[in-house]
Amino acid sequence: MRIRYALFALAATSFPVSARADEPAKVSYFKDVRPIFQQHCNGCHQPAKPLGGYVMTTHADLLKPGDRGKVGVVAGKPAASHLVEQIKVLNNGKAEMPKGRDPLNPIQIKLVTDWIAQGAVDDTPASARAVVVDASNPPKYSAPPVVTGLAFSPDGKALATTGYHEILVYDTDRYALKARLIGISERVQSIAYSPDGKKLAAVGGAPGRFGEVQVWNPESEKLLISTPVTFDTLYGVSWSPDSKALAFGCSDNTVRAVDATSGKQILQMGTHSDWVLGTVFSQDGLHLVSVGRDMSMKLTEVPTQRFVDNVTSITPGALKGGLMAVDRRPMASSAKVRLWSTVHTLALPKRMQKVPVDTPGAKPNVYDEVIIAGSDGKPRLYKVHREVKREIGDDSNKVREYDAMPGRISTLAFNPEGTKFAAVSSLDGKGEVRVYDANTGSKIVCERVTGPVYAVAWHPGGVVIASAGFDGTVWLHNAATGKLLQSFVVLPKK
Repeated sequence: MRIRYALFALAATSFPVSARADEPAKVSYFKDVRPIFQQHCNGCHQPAKPLGGYVMTTHADLLKPGDRGKVGVVAGKPAASHLVEQIKVLNNGKAEMPKGRDPLNPIQIKLVTDWIAQGAVDDTPASARAVVVDASNPPKYSAPPVVTGLAFSPDGKALATTGYHEILVYDTDRYALKARLIGISERVQSIAYSPDGKKLAAVGGAPGRFGEVQVWNPESEKLLISTPVTFDTLYGVSWSPDSKALAFGCSDNTVRAVDATSGKQILQMGTHSDWVLGTVFSQDGLHLVSVGRDMSMKLTEVPTQRFVDNVTSITPGALKGGLMAVDRRPMASSAKVRLWSTVHTLALPKRMQKVPVDTPGAKPNVYDEVIIAGSDGKPRLYKVHREVKREIGDDSNKVREYDAMPGRISTLAFNPEGTKFAAVSSLDGKGEVRVYDANTGSKIVCERVTGPVYAVAWHPGGVVIASAGFDGTVWLHNAATGKLLQSFVVLPKK
């Protein structure tokens, strides 16, 4: 009996409550309507992408007209509200909005309609009224942001960093800020340039509210895609080799992928038992590797969305902690990298052109291999595909382990040739940046790192690595010697 009453009480607090059976329940904008807009509408109706000239990220914007001159929400008058007309399901089972997606369900449509009929009241608590952040009102920093992601453009001319509500893009000549890509996600957890260099992807969101995938044209500073996914922040974005798909991890224990042009989901795999924090595609793009807090690395077939195998050992205790980072070992030939280094080193600032480039000549990797790391601070190299029959307790895909770093490793990345990888870690307010030789295990510790480090990226010439973390400082090191070449702080002036 107690259980029955407890369930009834829980149900009563989960839905709008009506004072009388013959009148609609009182609908809350903050609790009922706003979450619907966040999940289904804000991707195309936000300051960075105001489809139809209509923005839906604030209550005040909802009451304004769009390009057609029709007011979206007319308080007390659903029939006069263009928004209601747009979300109404037509005889063919479709609706004008959300564009290109399934219509809102009848319950959601009724909530929006009833809210407007009841006066479209904004009941957002004072403590939850956020300052508007957009291109006209960019984030203002009282201290440098914690940098969780870095990415060099494929041509080496730009370095992107994460910030609050934005991605900051610096030119690599003087490392001057040249673009601020401001979106609706408070946290930007991970960023990556597409292999063809035409797009820049980001994943993040607002903790406990929504996750978001963003795709930008970094040159025009135009937001191409904003796709809400799940109800929490997203992690570990990666591009398919053909630049057509994006993969990422979710805190609902799934790994997902979307079409990079439409934002439509093309893959969802749910065999992880904890948050998924890192993803990477195989060289041919047919498989996806994911790592998570459940101390496992899993392999998924992309076209069929089929879980294939646990790449790491499934024996309890084989890994000492969750996995946070993964990167695929490139299969580029030494000749290709030598040519790139010769041509593109000239694009570097003059003070860096004389930095010695790694001597090519190492045998290129033939099979897909990935490097992983996480809470125990120990990088491990694995073959992606199993070559022998699984036996209980085996870890046959593992190629080698490397010396542990202090604390947990947040990110690691291979150089373009696949002969070296960089890894960053943090422990007790300190951080470290290392460059490992992937074949011998020898290592170089980069100098003058001042705090916890969460992000690392290789310049495509294989000459320089960038790293950053808690104090917002970006360090540029000589990858061959560990010497600090330059540093700057991510802190926009305006």
